[in-house]
Amino acid sequence: MSAEDPLRTPSGVLVPAGTDPFHRRLHRIAPAGLIDQTSQTTGMRRREAISGKTVGAEHLWMGQTHVPASTNSGNHHHGSSETAIFVLSGTPLFVFLDVEGDEPIETRVQTAPGDYIFVPPFVPHREENPDPDTEAVVVIARTTQEAIVINLDGLNWSV
Repeated sequence: MSAEDPLRTPSGVLVPAGTDPFHRRLHRIAPAGLIDQTSQTTGMRRREAISGKTVGAEHLWMGQTHVPASTNSGNHHHGSSETAIFVLSGTPLFVFLDVEGDEPIETRVQTAPGDYIFVPPFVPHREENPDPDTEAVVVIARTTQEAIVINLDGLNWSV
């Protein structure tokens, strides 16, 4: 093969120029391979699976969040990142300030296993797990390659 010949996969698919071998294969991350060395918020534990650190991702972050029984997380937002959440286990509540007229109203979104939540960029929120016995575990995907976490004193947008 000459330097001018395009690189193709065994099935004949053209590989974009500049794609290194690491980005031409799938990466499996087993539960034991998740890492805790990511931004954290009090009352919860984030575990990173897919990121630039773990698999060389350039535009995606994915992992898990664990909220112990009878625990609330701190208030936070995720900067410019859109966040998609899938409730794996437990019944966490997601709390944010909704605007009704001129007054912000603290709003709670109750979830159950199998539910999805969308958190828009910069929206202050927190997770609550009122269940006295069961840890809440959610799977998170973000549109930024790193887990942006801005911890806040309250849910107010001006904080």
